[in-house]
Order: sequence, then C-alpha cells, then structure tokens
Amino acid sequence: MSRKHSQAGAVAATSALVAVTLAACGGAEPSESGTGKPVSGGAFNVALNDDPGSLSPLSGVSLVQRALVPYAYESLVYTTAEGEFLPWLAESWEETPTSITYTLKEGVTCSDGSAFSAETAAANITYQADEKNGTFWHGSNITAEMSAKAEGNQLTVTSKSRNPFLLASTGAVEMVCQKGLDDPDSLKDATDGTALFALTSAKAGSEYTYTKRDDYTWGPSGVTSDTEGLPDTVVGKVVTDESTAANLLLSGGLNAAGVAGSDRDRLEAAGTAYKGTPNPIGEMLFNERSDRPTADVRVRQALTLALNREAVGDIVTNGHYEEMKSLVNQTPLLCVAGGPQWQLPPRDTAKAGALLDEAGYPAGADGVRAKDGKPLSIRFLYDAGTPSHAAAAEEVQAEWKEIGVQTELVAEDPTGWSTDLYQTYDWDTGFIQIAPGTPVVLSLFFLGATSEDGGYNFMAVENPEYNALAEKAFTAEDAESACAIWQQAETELVERADVYPLAQTTTPIFFSGATAEVAGSIQPTSIRMLG
Repeated sequence: MSRKHSQAGAVAATSALVAVTLAACGGAEPSESGTGKPVSGGAFNVALNDDPGSLSPLSGVSLVQRALVPYAYESLVYTTAEGEFLPWLAESWEETPTSITYTLKEGVTCSDGSAFSAETAAANITYQADEKNGTFWHGSNITAEMSAKAEGNQLTVTSKSRNPFLLASTGAVEMVCQKGLDDPDSLKDATDGTALFALTSAKAGSEYTYTKRDDYTWGPSGVTSDTEGLPDTVVGKVVTDESTAANLLLSGGLNAAGVAGSDRDRLEAAGTAYKGTPNPIGEMLFNERSDRPTADVRVRQALTLALNREAVGDIVTNGHYEEMKSLVNQTPLLCVAGGPQWQLPPRDTAKAGALLDEAGYPAGADGVRAKDGKPLSIRFLYDAGTPSHAAAAEEVQAEWKEIGVQTELVAEDPTGWSTDLYQTYDWDTGFIQIAPGTPVVLSLFFLGATSEDGGYNFMAVENPEYNALAEKAFTAEDAESACAIWQQAETELVERADVYPLAQTTTPIFFSGATAEVAGSIQPTSIRMLG
C-alpha cells in the first residue's frame, strides 16, 4: 500500500507526533483546591507552551495548535479518555464493513448563527479526502478511498474497501462550518465552528481568548451553555517556561498546565490536582537508510540489548518510569487492550557484542568497534527542551561505550529536528517518539513511501512482515479481527528493532481552581470552574 503526501505535509504531521506528546488516560488525582463545587463564570486560563501560529483545524499540526482546535470545533462523535464513543454532532450511527451513516442532531448551529447541515458535514469529509488539500487528517483518518453524501439530516461516508475503524476515524474529524470551508485561509486567525466556545481575541505570542456561546444545546452527555460550572471564557496563555507555569498554577494565575519536568514533584507535593496522560518519552526510532549503520538489523538489536532499560528509563522519565504497553498511546487507544504480544529481552551485552561481530564491527585493541577502519559511531538525537533527555542520553552513551560503540549526542531544537530528520537525514537513533491513537495512524510511519517521496516513513523502514500484516488488517472483517492482526504487526516492528519502546511516563496536566477531562487534550465541554 503506497500513501503519498506532500513533503511539507509529511514533515509537519510527523513533527506533531515527535518529541513530547500527550495522550489521554486516567491518572492519580489529588483533592481539588477550594470547596470543589462547580461555580459558573470567570476565565479558565490554560498554559500554551508555544505560540500556535495558524489556528486552522484543517492544516494545523503542532501540539499546541491541536490543543486549541477543540475550543472552536467539534466532531461527529465524542471520544472519552477511555476510548468510549458518545454522540456529539451526531446523535446515532450505523455501520457496515464499507460505510457508516450518521444521523445528525437537530438544531446545531455555527458560532455565527447559521445552521450546520449534513451537506456541510459531507463537504468536510470530501475536502479532507482530497490529497491536494494537505489536511491534518488526510491519509490517517480520511483517505482518498472515502466519499461522502448527505440526505436530509444523514451523512453517509463510504470506503471503497473494507474499513473496520470507520467510526473511530471519521467520527474524530473536527467539522468546519461552510463559510470557513469555502475560505480555508480565513481559519488561520479566526474560527468558524459549532463548538461551545468561539475565538473573540487573538494576540500572537501572548494569549488567545475564546468566549462561551449562549445558544449551545448539543454537547456530549447533555452539556449546554447553561451547564453549571462552565467558564465564560477560555484564555490560552503562551507560557514557554515550565517553572513559570508551575508558579502561576500555585498562585492562581493559571487553571491548567502540562508540567513534565522537575517542577512536577513540586506541584505534586503541594497537592495540586492533575490528570495523567501517557507520554512515550523514552521511545527510540532508527534511521534505516542504507548509508547508516542502523540499516543493519543486527546493529539495531545490539544497541537495544546493550541498554539497561530500567536505568535509562528511570532517568528519562525523571523517576517516573513505566513500561510501554503498546506503540499506540493516544486517544482513542484502539487495539491496545490485551496487548502487547511483544516482550522486550533483558540486557545482554555479550549477545550485543556477538551481533556487532556478525555485522562486521569487531572490537579493536582499544575496545572501539570499527568496520574497514571506520569506528562505529551513532548519532543520537534528543529534545533539548525536555529536561530529562540530556541526562538519559549521557547514560545511553556510557552504556554503549561498554560494548565499543561511540555515540555523538545531539540536542535538538525545532529547527534541528526538521533539518536532521527530513533534510539531511543525518541521524541514527535517539529519543524520537510517535504518539498515534490508532494502529492505522501508526502504520503511516512504517508503511509505504519515505519522506523523500512524500510519505510519512521518515525512518525509511522496510519491514515485509509488518507490511503484509498491515495490508491484511486494513480490510479485516471487523474491529476485533483487525486489532488481533495489528498487534501481530506491532510485534514485527519491535522484534526487528524498527522501534524500541524503552520507557514511557504518565505526564500530568495540573489543574488549579478548575477541573476537566483530558482526552489527548483538555475537552472544553468538560471544564468546570471550582469554588
């Protein structure tokens, strides 16, 4: 299966999933501050760790952009943190192996008062299905094989081939109202959706204000504009420093912020409430292009066998180490239950050395391994903005030195990531993570065209066993059968060391004076201000 995308789209979409990424699940929750009772009104102030730039739900790909999208746009289906699907813009749906028909709720309107219709919903799917539009969801949730039509208040999406995940994929797409869809460029600095909130002020680099509508009646689980505890406004404040965000949470200047570094312990000690989100912070990917030493599966396997997984994991997670249970770690967490089928082997430096010998990298008198006089050196990338990455990378360097491998550590900023991963391809491995919510999205990074050819496969992986299983899973008879196949496919990636799931952590989103559900990002209709 070949999925082609523009180079810019591949770079952007991958960037959205690389480095520190949040995905929802339940976490420990210390007691809320104050009385803990919902109090309507006021402003919900949430930290943004960067300026979002464009606000378009069609093309926005960065984490901060995607976190803002739900404040102004809604989907046909609401997905809870546990992966349960609830009615939202659609009140019900019926599926077949190749189609899904949604019945839309009556009375849904856009923020300007215009009606939202099944025709507009169909136009959204059609726009997303067109490759030339380069949308966020194209190629993952919406493919060129899909078509949409409207009849009355019903939307039918049809796939040319079997698709066991039509509900999860099509139901998650944020719907844009007709005016915005007719002029996509207008969505970069304005909003046009059906959501409970609408953008009323944008100050680039500073803050973005969304104001609650007074005519909203179709929220999930019966939420309306009059639901007790809703804020009057949501203010996204650009706060790039985690310590500053922590201080603002403690002083009441912020109601919500993600804090993953050393300030996490300070906030927990203060009893600040949080919702946990799994973060594959220690996941490692490999550059398998023919000119890199990591093109050889024996080298990749040796590098992983040489690592003390718990020691490195404890450092990279800042003392909050957890084993990864799946390569899928974002809501709706499809095909995670019952897994994984893979099991990581224990550290074995002797076997690692033997594999490197087989690969043609014998150890010299000085202990350094080399082939044809060239030392085995690994260029290891890590995120300069993630506090625990540097120390963990140094531990990796020390452990690889024990088996005769040299390691060049490279601290990356956003420009460096783009240059090394997508332009020069000058890297071997590192703390490089992807955080998909479904195995279909995961497959974009391991199946099909490389990023040089417009695909998402920036590692240049060619795994025939995985590819065959993925193709089979795409058209499985039902979701249960598809998940069983996808878990087999995931095992092929891990055992071949195309990916090394070294460690994950539960990254908290802290709350002060408010609470909310977290499913990938904060869910606006669930925000409740607390007295």
